Amino acid sequence: MKIKMLMAFVALLLFSAFTADHTITIFMIGDSTMANKSLEGGNQERGWGHVLGGYFSENIRVENHARNGRSSKSFIDEGLWEVVINKVKPGDYVFIQFGHNDEKVDEKRHTDPGSTFDANLRRFVKETRAKGGIPVLFNAIVRRNFRNNKNAVAEDDVRKDLSKGGVSQDGEVLIDTHGKYLDSPRNVAKELDVPFVDMNKITHDLVQRMGPEASKKLFMWIPEGVCAACPKGREDNTHLNVYGARTIAGLTVDAIAKEVPVLGPFIRHYDFVVAKDGSGDFFTIQEAIHAVPDFRKAGRTTILVRKGVYKEKVVIPESKISISLIGEDGAILTNDDFASKKNCFGEEMSTSGSSTCYIYAPDFYAENITFENSAGRVGQAVACFVSGDRAYFKNCRFYCFGEEMSTSGSSTCYIYAPDFYAENITFENSAGRVGQAVACFVSGDRAYFKNCRFLGNQDTLYTYGKDSRQFYDHCYIEGTVDFIFGWSTALFKDCTIHSLGDGYVTAPSTDQGKKYGYVFIGCKLTGVVEAQKVYLSRPWRPYAQAVFIHCDLGKHILPVGWNNWGKKENEETVFYAEYQNTGEGAATASRASFGKQLNDISNYNEAQILAGDDGWNPVENGNVLLQNLKR
Repeated sequence: MKIKMLMAFVALLLFSAFTADHTITIFMIGDSTMANKSLEGGNQERGWGHVLGGYFSENIRVENHARNGRSSKSFIDEGLWEVVINKVKPGDYVFIQFGHNDEKVDEKRHTDPGSTFDANLRRFVKETRAKGGIPVLFNAIVRRNFRNNKNAVAEDDVRKDLSKGGVSQDGEVLIDTHGKYLDSPRNVAKELDVPFVDMNKITHDLVQRMGPEASKKLFMWIPEGVCAACPKGREDNTHLNVYGARTIAGLTVDAIAKEVPVLGPFIRHYDFVVAKDGSGDFFTIQEAIHAVPDFRKAGRTTILVRKGVYKEKVVIPESKISISLIGEDGAILTNDDFASKKNCFGEEMSTSGSSTCYIYAPDFYAENITFENSAGRVGQAVACFVSGDRAYFKNCRFYCFGEEMSTSGSSTCYIYAPDFYAENITFENSAGRVGQAVACFVSGDRAYFKNCRFLGNQDTLYTYGKDSRQFYDHCYIEGTVDFIFGWSTALFKDCTIHSLGDGYVTAPSTDQGKKYGYVFIGCKLTGVVEAQKVYLSRPWRPYAQAVFIHCDLGKHILPVGWNNWGKKENEETVFYAEYQNTGEGAATASRASFGKQLNDISNYNEAQILAGDDGWNPVENGNVLLQNLKR
């Protein structure tokens, strides 16, 4: 008990120190009942961990490493645990749930309760604590087994095809299939003073209460011909559908709040969640609106819109009263209709018809949502049409004409997806010298730009994603003030960095503890004649990193090189460094004292900078991205 209280106290201190720029990560390890699922073919299967992020505020980041078919043994043997534990930082959580596949008889997965299963759980706990993390143990969710099915465990791997005829006949009593595997997480939790969540009891009570027929709504019981992912239908009493995952995650998160009280203030319950990555109830906002009961009297319907760009027209009719639409940072509702655009009948849409969103219902509330009409300068193009009474908008953005966009909202291109590749593309913000105007906003991980141009003025290139790795190969980037800025790890190789006036080349916002921020190798820094007072960098956040190696620095680079952004304390935390640069701006005698001259660049191997945990190496393997391309 003492250890649990101590870890809770440490976690409380960490949480009390939160700012908008810091998050705590919950790492999840387990099997298919917890895992993220492919969305291909309209797949309706979800692990409860896939949807858990929708129950936490943005201070909490859920990183789900659970995998289909894994036991505690195979998760370790396949190196999956090593990947997770190497990422855990002090104050992070590790949610541990195994059992389903530990029961299996094959030697690659089987463990014994009270013996090898317990030993693996102890390993997860002890290694998490050694990294300063906080482990939480869960036992397995119940199988929907209302008949005395001797093959229930094996059916996890062989799912029944409904087209072959015959539906299993159920009794009235839910029969346990996990046996002593349920006790091991509880016993280890007690032994090592670890928070324990009895998910088997939570799900057993739920399924038994719903009964044999209604409980099918939780699991992958799919009729034939309904879903492309399982065209012949499916009878599956182990794996959850969207509704089941959301229901069980909602019950589980309340149990988590009881066992780990420090997480309680960050838990949120919404009636519906919209998410493009499948972690919600719906993929589109309009689907969620349709699901709201007409003229609901009992209370408000809250809808969370997770981060993403939703291109759709949304209509909130008069019958959908008292809706609250809550957006995560980066939730954008957009469409590109305009007044003179033709509808399906060949008629012009008119001003009213061009709107992205129509709000006819009373008592509508929106928070942190961007309403955008992206049609451009084509005449009348409405972002939001509001007719309903008592409409309340808080921290919302309306992009079209006249409203302030903010820095992020000004971007020409937004890249949220992982594994993005661009070649010979010019990304331009043509607004001119009007302040912040972003040409490209990059959030997705493993982004690779080859022979691309980024044209703008202030804030040209926004390397936004904190966990994003980006590679710029033989690119051209121009601007004035902070024209390369953000949180990401980014390697610029053989690029031309062109200053259009006095200012700052970079403004990194590297998080504390990150190994790399911005690294420039073999780049040429040039400037127009008018550019005579240019700094290499100033820190947008205290732990900023920028390193210039073998670069040609023009005469526009000031002798002092680095700027502290008017905060002396930044000099103690930033990492600004150079190695064997050349050119008129490379003289080091007058450099700022907090800048460093490197003697060894072995830690700045090009492959190493971007490797992360998955060994991404676009320098060596970049051509793989084009292997299926016919030129």
